[in-house]
Amino acid sequence: ISANVRWGKRQAMREGRVTINYKRWYAYEKGPDGQPELDYERAQIVWDMGLRLLAGASLRQLKAWLEERQIPNIDGGYEWTISAIRSILSDVKNCGDILMQKTFTRDCISRKVVKNTGQLPMYLIKDHHEPIFDRDTFNAIQAELARRNARRSPSKKNASTGKGCYASKY
Repeated sequence: ISANVRWGKRQAMREGRVTINYKRWYAYEKGPDGQPELDYERAQIVWDMGLRLLAGASLRQLKAWLEERQIPNIDGGYEWTISAIRSILSDVKNCGDILMQKTFTRDCISRKVVKNTGQLPMYLIKDHHEPIFDRDTFNAIQAELARRNARRSPSKKNASTGKGCYASKY
């Protein structure tokens, strides 16, 4: 049964049918027709986060900015995490695309979810829904996140100061 279900889900992906978990998607909600609809208030928050990041704000500064203004997170609370901010800014859905099969379950007994690094094909559907960022802005945000990640020391012990290499205020 598990193999049949898995085959059916992969067949749906090949055909371009999308299953979306709206519960964990920050700036969109399920519309009456079942398609994603932009929540303009939250979309403006995501847009502002992206522009602030491009202007030089660090993820910690974005966290402080969001918490200072009492902007609710995905769960409705007012405490943000850096990983949640990074996840929102790096989500390909924000430029109107859907990337499917980023992860997969290795086997149904252990239920271990594995990141797909080429074991299975991934399916990209372009221009699926209304975007928050245009492609150029989204690509600039991804380039900035990648630049900061590359400059960060892999271990604090390897950095001469004992701190990571990247600090936005210097």
